[in-house]
Amino acid sequence: MNLESSRGEVRTQHLFRIGVLALFTAAFTISLRGAVSADLKSQFLDPLDLANSGALIGAVLGASFTGFALTLFLTSAFLDYIGMGRMAVCSAVCAIVGTVALIFTGPIAAALGGGKAAYWVMFIAVLVTGIGWGCVESFTNPMTAALYPEERTHRLNVLHAWWPAGLVAGGLVGVLVGKLHLNWQVVLALTPIPALIYGYLALGESFPATEARTLQVPFKDMVLEVFRRPSFFIWFGAMFLTSASELAPGQWVQISLTHVVGMQGILLLVYISAIMFVARHFAGSFEARLTATGLLWVSSLLAAIGLYLLGNADSPVSALVAATFWGVGVCFMWPTMLAQASRRYPRGGAWSIGLVGAAGALSIQFVLPAIGGIYDQAKLQAAGGEAAFAALAPDGSEMARVLAFAAQQSFRTLALFPVVLLVVFGGLWLADRRSRVGKPA
Repeated sequence: MNLESSRGEVRTQHLFRIGVLALFTAAFTISLRGAVSADLKSQFLDPLDLANSGALIGAVLGASFTGFALTLFLTSAFLDYIGMGRMAVCSAVCAIVGTVALIFTGPIAAALGGGKAAYWVMFIAVLVTGIGWGCVESFTNPMTAALYPEERTHRLNVLHAWWPAGLVAGGLVGVLVGKLHLNWQVVLALTPIPALIYGYLALGESFPATEARTLQVPFKDMVLEVFRRPSFFIWFGAMFLTSASELAPGQWVQISLTHVVGMQGILLLVYISAIMFVARHFAGSFEARLTATGLLWVSSLLAAIGLYLLGNADSPVSALVAATFWGVGVCFMWPTMLAQASRRYPRGGAWSIGLVGAAGALSIQFVLPAIGGIYDQAKLQAAGGEAAFAALAPDGSEMARVLAFAAQQSFRTLALFPVVLLVVFGGLWLADRRSRVGKPA
């Protein structure tokens, strides 16, 4: 065996493992936060504004996606200058700092005078963790495309299989700690552990150049590449909808479905994430049969069915059936969209990948508060007005009916996003078949 080749393979695997652990940590953080979101809402936001607390917690959770989007947008074009290693370390620091601030929301808000301070402390803390997540995506996606240029769709799906793995781990830990009746702060305190590990592993490591640097594309040409090819904005817009179909329901499930189906919503998220972890390892095989755009069309169909069924679920069994459709549908969306940006616009380098990822994150920032608002309006409508809702017993059967109606309305609205994608990806699939574009790489 060629010694230099062997060393290169080991280094590639080591870098890929750093990326895997970083993405796992980002998902682990989001999952733990999702597991305690109901606690955050009841402790800090219900006393502040009970009628609109759904929209408020939606805005807090959405702050993570704002930080994610801004980071991807601002750093992707400059990744070769900043360095993938620095981005990896920065992501770990943000995950730790943001989580610690969220844990101490109460004392910090009290020091700031109380009132709405708790909302802003949570918002900024979650925003910082979102910046860390954006740093993760800024380096892991172009790094994987550079390390495995001949199998980028498959490898990006394998990389992003560790996103649902982090969701599973965080969800199970959250449930376990809940069974032990420990405070939500204890749950969140677990986040810094994997962040410290991968941040340390990234220190001093040599990372590859992006594809644009390898192709010797000047910085100006890399930035202008996406504007010179208008078809890029079809993929940019489609990412808004794929992200809304996948990530928004995942963040919303604990808050809404727990009151509907008689089981913790976080357990549904764990089940869905387990499906995604397994399925993403077979993305290459599915792509070989369908092409990437065909895979995205089938994914949209299943996601639409799943979200509509979630909007009608009223028992653990019906929720599991609906979640299966949705989980299988959305599992390939995010990594396949990134692979398409990399494959179709290689001269855009990390910039084209980052813009598509930023579009997905921006989508959630708008969608989560909007879904929270729909949820709030529906619960007031079902109760007969704000005064009638405020008079309901928190654990009574009438409150359960009202919240179930609100949850169903919010998921039925989310089902509209993949329906639109059926038209978009259907058109792209037909165009690819005619031009023979979109073959697996």
